[in-house]
Amino acid sequence: MRNSREPILTPVPIASLRPTQITVGLREVERKRLQWRGEGEHGGAYLGRHMIPVVLGPKRRPYVIDHHHLARALHDEGQSEVLTTVVADLHQLSLPAFWIFLDNRGWLHPFDTDGKRRDYSAIPKRIAKLVDDPFRSLAGAVREAGGYAKDVTPFSEFIWADYFRRRLKRPQLEAHYERAVAKALLLARAHEASFMPGWCGPDHVTSSL
Repeated sequence: MRNSREPILTPVPIASLRPTQITVGLREVERKRLQWRGEGEHGGAYLGRHMIPVVLGPKRRPYVIDHHHLARALHDEGQSEVLTTVVADLHQLSLPAFWIFLDNRGWLHPFDTDGKRRDYSAIPKRIAKLVDDPFRSLAGAVREAGGYAKDVTPFSEFIWADYFRRRLKRPQLEAHYERAVAKALLLARAHEASFMPGWCGPDHVTSSL
């Protein structure tokens, strides 16, 4: 008998995946596209190591609850299918009840490119329709540079994106990206960020911006 907690691995078309967030960082998507290209003939093994977790919603549609950036990168690279692992089957719920359940579990992030909460209906129905939030890319770049640690807090990178959004100007970020990353690293390591998920900056580091 199959253990009910054992993940069920299912290959599905990327076009059938439903997002549970509005935005991604397209710079981070591009970085993952480059990783995928580098896999070459080992692409199958790569997909096996990077399965997309989904929950089954109304009409048994698969809703992605993590790895949106990877799913978008693979889509943009022309990959037609991915391996998914079904972590919950909620197909019996109505759509309104389904969204509320995901929200309460921390499996939903209905925030736009300005960091403002939107109605569930604003969430795109296709991975290809996810909108670019440059501050989400910035948050990913800062984590990759060691500005903070990976954390189990749901959507922790988006929390950091909003932290930076309140302290850096979007035109500054878009015009001078590398400079903005350097400033964001200082902000991430400052003591004022000590409440943030994954904070790992020394107390004596302060921002000189």
